[in-house]
Amino acid sequence: MMNLNAPPFSLFFHDGLQLAYFDEGDPSGAPILLIHGFASTAVVNWVHPGWVKTLGDAGFRVIAIDNRGHGNSDRPHDAEAYYPPLMAADAAALLSHLGIDRAHVMGYSMGARISAFLALEHPERVRSLIFGGLGIGLCDGVGDWDPIAEALLAPSLDDVTHARGRMFRAFADQTRSDRFALAACIQTSRLLVSREQVARIDQPTLIGVGTKDDIAGSPQELAALMQNATAIDIPGRDHMLAVGDRVFKRAALEFLAANEQA
Repeated sequence: MMNLNAPPFSLFFHDGLQLAYFDEGDPSGAPILLIHGFASTAVVNWVHPGWVKTLGDAGFRVIAIDNRGHGNSDRPHDAEAYYPPLMAADAAALLSHLGIDRAHVMGYSMGARISAFLALEHPERVRSLIFGGLGIGLCDGVGDWDPIAEALLAPSLDDVTHARGRMFRAFADQTRSDRFALAACIQTSRLLVSREQVARIDQPTLIGVGTKDDIAGSPQELAALMQNATAIDIPGRDHMLAVGDRVFKRAALEFLAANEQA
């Protein structure tokens, strides 16, 4: 899908897949890698809500990947391709492709889960972490998503009655996503991180969740399990609207400034 506001994308290969990314902002600035959520894209999650501009204006080198199954990247229809450690390995491979040893990492929703696995399996690559749209659901799960898979596979939105299923099906249709790839992704991308694993993450972490988010779970509960984490509430925002909120952006910039020497 052509988007006039989208930065130019480049491609790299990893794990037999062609993956798309963009690399914007000050090339000499501190790199921050952005990892989008389920059924979204790098453009929808990070360009449209203003994150690329916000971070670029603050002097960062802003890199964002289209996760496998999404956007301009290859879209396998096999659920085995979508375990979060595999997508975290894609993110690490992108940093290697760009010659970047370590980066700040920010993920939203599924992207936060991928970021957690990146910090666990490739800790030397992660300077700091920002989780958006995912709190204790990282460990406890984020509810029953089987109706969402069914909604993605339904002939049309008119055939979907489940409220959350309708929300994600409408979003997938809006972004012109490959619904079969997303249905495969949702089966395996919700792999939980145990409390013991979360306790091993020692990078400075900011966790932001909307106060009306009924998917993410408590950011405070997750922060309490981690070695060096801070939770913030994003007032009056649900899962879809919290991502571009000014409170979240301000907190993220303050957090990144405080951890720039990490």
